[in-house]
Formats: sequence, structure tokens, C-alpha cells
Amino acid sequence: MKVYPTSKIRNVALVGHVGSGKTSLAEAMLFNAGHTTRLGKVDDGTTTTDFHPEETKRKITINATLAPIEWKDHKINLIDAPGFADFYAEVKGAMRAVDSLIVVLDGVGGVEVQTEVVWEDADKRNLPRIAYINKIERENANFFRVIDQMKESLTGNIVPIQLPIGSEASFSGVVDLLKMKAYQWEANGKFKEVAIPAELVDDAAAYRDQLAEAAAEADDDLLNKFLEGEELSTEEIYTGFKAALRKGMVIPVLCGSATKNIGIQLLLDLIIEGLPSPNETAEAEGKDLAAEPLTALVFKTLTDPYVGKLNFFRVFTGTFKGDTFVYNANKEKEEKIGQILIMRGKNQETVPELHAGDIAAVAKLTETTTGDTFCQKGNPVILEGVEFPEPRLSIAIEPKSKGDEDKLGTAITRLMEEDPSLRWSKNVETRQTLLTGMGETHLDIVLERLQRKFGVEVTTKEPKVAYRETIRGTVKVEGKHKKQTGGHGQYGHVWLEISPNYDAELEFSESLFGGSVPKQYVPAVEKGVREGMQEGVLAGFPVTGLKVNLYDGSYHTVDSNELSFKMAAILALRKGLKQAKPVLLEPIASVEVTVPEQFMGDIIGDLNTKRGRILGMEPHGKYQIIKAQVPASEMQRYAIDLKSITQGRGSFSMEITGYEEVPSNLAEKIIAARKAEKEE
Repeated sequence: MKVYPTSKIRNVALVGHVGSGKTSLAEAMLFNAGHTTRLGKVDDGTTTTDFHPEETKRKITINATLAPIEWKDHKINLIDAPGFADFYAEVKGAMRAVDSLIVVLDGVGGVEVQTEVVWEDADKRNLPRIAYINKIERENANFFRVIDQMKESLTGNIVPIQLPIGSEASFSGVVDLLKMKAYQWEANGKFKEVAIPAELVDDAAAYRDQLAEAAAEADDDLLNKFLEGEELSTEEIYTGFKAALRKGMVIPVLCGSATKNIGIQLLLDLIIEGLPSPNETAEAEGKDLAAEPLTALVFKTLTDPYVGKLNFFRVFTGTFKGDTFVYNANKEKEEKIGQILIMRGKNQETVPELHAGDIAAVAKLTETTTGDTFCQKGNPVILEGVEFPEPRLSIAIEPKSKGDEDKLGTAITRLMEEDPSLRWSKNVETRQTLLTGMGETHLDIVLERLQRKFGVEVTTKEPKVAYRETIRGTVKVEGKHKKQTGGHGQYGHVWLEISPNYDAELEFSESLFGGSVPKQYVPAVEKGVREGMQEGVLAGFPVTGLKVNLYDGSYHTVDSNELSFKMAAILALRKGLKQAKPVLLEPIASVEVTVPEQFMGDIIGDLNTKRGRILGMEPHGKYQIIKAQVPASEMQRYAIDLKSITQGRGSFSMEITGYEEVPSNLAEKIIAARKAEKEE
């Protein structure tokens, strides 16, 4: 592949809801550009961009995959991004690397959940975009219904620039409103110009007027001409339209069929003629990208079975050369760059260098991870990284083979390099290893990869809740540890007053008099109390919220030592906990749920069934933020519940902020289950 100048590069991500046909569209674009000799099919597992085993098995895109297309002496760095919500981190990485988007919609399904999610993100990043209504050939597909849905639920000036000729099985071509020409496709993928069908002439004229108005708004001279009622020429409309598209003032809508290969060539033409090159973006305004020092951002990491770790990066300024050193500003380390790899799916070519705006990969870097910036050592710069979504669904895992603990740790660390939306932690209290991901499908795939790539099989369990125990009463108790074994014996004797403490885990004090317990043994008593608190008397959970005062005791001049007083304190504490009305505490999470307004009632009702207390609501754009306190045990599967209630439109955050007493009926079940577990 040749090296392209910045002006001839277009960086575009294919985004949208799962099943809208993004991968089929990428395949059709590659085929029309001559990069493949036949149209691969998702159902057959033969597409260029869905080549990972998990993707061919499930028939969905899981990884954002680069597929450069050479078209009319331009290079389109196309990234096919997932549409399934569990893999939105991949979309986030892709959106940071590109300058524009093609939002793919299903001609039957129309505007679906991920369409809305990705559209909102595109608004935040001010990304110009083209909407492409795919699958027009399907039964019940309706181009005009989808246009109405888009105008109703999405932002921006949405303007069709094509109309379909025929519908469903009779769909055979499009009317191009920019040129006011009609094109008909033949079975071999070739197309010819035809007359605009009589039944579309009126629609074409009406939509052409909308297009002329949108084009005029990008140029003052054209706007004056338009407002004075003068007709704009095709050339004027096209010039104004391209300016409006690059500024994000208009969102053109095209239509076609990826699997029937209808309309693809016109889409490719619009990408190179209408979407911005890297030096025409807002980020590049006023800069000569080629003359600036090198900056490049790593937006994705992949572990390839043949070449090892691959870091995908986009050059923002300067020239990136192979067989040289670059400086990783985040890690403050130099990295040796070998060959620059142009990846098309799993296939690769090499180039000697890349100009500003281009995208490629490098292999076998030691320090670099996703989000890092490459630059020159004498001119360190850290670019804005990738903001990944926080994972919310956890499972507990342990290796099936006892000797695989270290292997599991290494494998998960490697997977986390690839997948920034994966978390791994060890819960000290419950002694479980927790794997946290974006949803059930995400975690299933991570477990499959653990086995396939690293040979580690694991068993999964529900995460345990870190309950605590405390007391509600005050008691005075004696603890005596006395042992005679020939020679020196052991003797420790304490009186403790134990009472509830609502401010801290433990407040330890002493009010001894007359030397009943020598001062040097007081720290041993406190140590015994702290050790005894590690396991409560109800179900063996850690104890919290105690005031313990050592007020009396006795000692033996020969047999007393620190160990004896520690043991005496443990005995006293155990006895005291049993007598002082012990209760079970559960962790309480402060939760914020962000949902579209129409789901508020359902969310509040659901939180109430989870024993939640609603603290308040506040508007946030077209969303509502519901604040509540909910027992953590009720939030274990909330990521799944929320997705179900809001059709994937809601998000939430939570943090453990305190502990409260468990209702007695639930406490009995928890204690019984804990005892059964210990007996096992």
C-alpha cells in the first residue's frame, strides 16, 4: 500500500445498533474497491472485519476492526465498530481515532437504542456524520418511516440526499438528490443512469428544496440568493452541502443494501468528497499538521496469536517513521518501533512511514497500552486519551485447576491490556477474585478467551456480600486465660466493658487503677480485641462499631505475658459479643441512575422492590438522575435489570457508603446459609 498525504485520508467509523448491517456494509465497500474478490457473509463467518473466533461463532462484531479502503486515489481508514452495548468501549476507542462517522440504521428497525447512544456521543465530540439506511430490500423496510423516526428522536439537521427506487424485494436503485439523477443496479453490482421514476418526481423535488436550504445555510452568499427566491445551481448546492457536512451543520441520509451491493459506490464517493480530511477538522484548525512535531495516540490494543501484542494508533501531527524510536509520554519511556503495519482485518502490509492523520499498528512494544501518546522525547505531549465506560457486572472466578492461580493472573492482565472495560480485583473480606465487565455477554467472551488463548478454565460464582456484625447492647465481661504446662505457665485476666460505637470501627480505651494490669500488657489486650473482631459470633463476619474499655483484671508476676493477655481479650470479646445483642449489618450503596424520563416510574418502582430509599431526582439534559441508597446485595445483577427496564438506555454508578442492620427475616437466612457453607 502506498503512503497517502493527509489531504487524501479520511478516517471513518461504522457505528450503530447491533444487526443494522455494519459489517456487511464494510464488506461491500472493500469488495467494490477491489480489496476482496467476493462478498463475504456474516452468517458464513467469511467477512474481513469479523475474523475472531468469538465473532464468527456469535455472528456479531465484538472488536473494532480496521479495514483501509483505497478509492479514487484516496485512503479511507474504515473502522467497523460493534453495535452490541457490552462492547461499547471498542466504539469509544474508534470514535477517538476518527474524524467522522457513518451511522448505519436498519430499514426495518429504524432508530434503535445504540443508534441513540452513539448519536449522543457523536454530538459531544462534534463529529460530522452520514446516516446510512441499510437493508432497504428487506420485508417491511420503509425508508420514509425511518427518516421520520430520525427527525423525531435524533438531533441535527437530518436531510435525505437519496431516495430509494422501489422497496422491499423490488428495491433496485436510488435517486441522487445532489445531482438530480437516478441510478439502477444490476445483479453484477454495476449500475447505470436511468430516468427518475414518475412516482418519485414530486418527492425528489420536495426533498431537493430541503437540501438546497441546508446547503445555503453554510454559505452567506448562497443563503442570500436562496432567501431572495433564486434557484441554486447543482454546483452551488453541492459546494454548500459539502461545507455544511464538514461543519456538522447537515446530516445527509443515504440508503442502500449491503448484501445486494446497491448504493455502495455512491457512499464511497460521498466519503471522499464530503467528509473532512484530518487537516479539515476543528482539531486541526489553524495548524499545519505536517510541520508540527510528532504526536500519535494509541486507541486500541490487540493480542495477535502470530505477531503478539499489536498497538493501533492514529498520527495526529508530524510524520511517524518505522525502524526508529518514539517517546511514550504517559510511561516516560522510549519504545523501539519496528515495522509499521497497515492492518485490513487480520491481513497486514507494511509501509515505511505515515503522514499526519493516518492510522496503523505496531507490534511488540513493551510499555505501551491503550490511551498512551507517542511523541518526540525533547517535546513531550500527552493527547486527550479515550474515556471508556465503567464496567458494572461482577462475577467471582477461580481456576478449575488449583495450580493455575498465577497463570490466571497473567492471563487476565493480558486481556485487560486489550480490553480497558475489564476489571479484576481481589476482595479481601470475602476472599474472592472478582471479574467485572460490561454485561453477561462480555464476561462470557472473556471466559472463552481465557480458555482459548491462555488455556485457563475457571469456575464462576455469584460474588459474596461483605456483611459485618455489630452489637446493640452494653456488657461487662471477664476473660481469663490460664495454662500450666510445667515451668512457666500462661496467665492473663481482663475485664472489658463493650458497647456500641456509631462513629468508628473500634474505639479502644483503658481506665485501669492500682496496677491491676501492668501498662505493658495493654497493647496486647487491644491486639486481642482487634484479632477477635475478625470473626463475629452470628455468622463469622468481621465485627465493627465497638467501644471497648479495659477497666480491670489481674496478672501473675511469673506467668503473665503479652500472649496470655491477648488470649484473655479474645475470650472476653467472644463472650461479650454473644451477650450484647449481636446484629448483622449489610453494606449500603449510594446509587445514581441516569435514565430517559419515560423510564423514571419503572426505575423508582424497581428500586423500591430492592429495599431502596429514593433520596431525590434531578434533570440532566433529556435524562433524569435518580439518587438512592440501596443494599449492595440487591445491586449484584442491577446492570442486567437496568438494561432490561430501559432497553439499554440507562446507566448507573454506585459506591458503598455505609452499613445498616439487616431485617431479621433476611438475617436468619444469611446466617443459615453461611453456617451451611462453613460445614461444606
